[in-house]
Amino acid sequence: MRPEDMRVSDADRARAARHLQWAQGEGLLDLGEYDTRSRDVWEARTRGELDRLVRDLPAVPARLPEPGARRRVFSDTGGGTAMRVLTIIFTTIAVVNLVAWGIVSITTGELLYPWFLWTGLPPLAALGVLYAFGIGRPRPGA
Repeated sequence: MRPEDMRVSDADRARAARHLQWAQGEGLLDLGEYDTRSRDVWEARTRGELDRLVRDLPAVPARLPEPGARRRVFSDTGGGTAMRVLTIIFTTIAVVNLVAWGIVSITTGELLYPWFLWTGLPPLAALGVLYAFGIGRPRPGA
């Protein structure tokens, strides 16, 4: 039997799909061609069919990221994207309330009860608890 007539496994198809994904990310394939080839990869039955789909593409780097591998977002300090987003949201809420309290205090001419603390301290406590339990803390070696 010729090698190109041998049946392929799902692992072979997944490897070819990652090759196409890499090529599309590098700008070698437009979205339409990527979509067509990706569909054909999963319908391929033999090595020859898979080879035909990636034959005109350059070789991939020595190591492609594995499916589900964690992608680094921004400059990953280990804090986690979710913690950064929560911190930005909570800080924004606290600052808006502090500014509103300051404007009202200045325009009325008296120092009002610091109600802005009730909108700032609970989120700060929640972030502190998340961090204390390791959510958002840098991982060793990260």
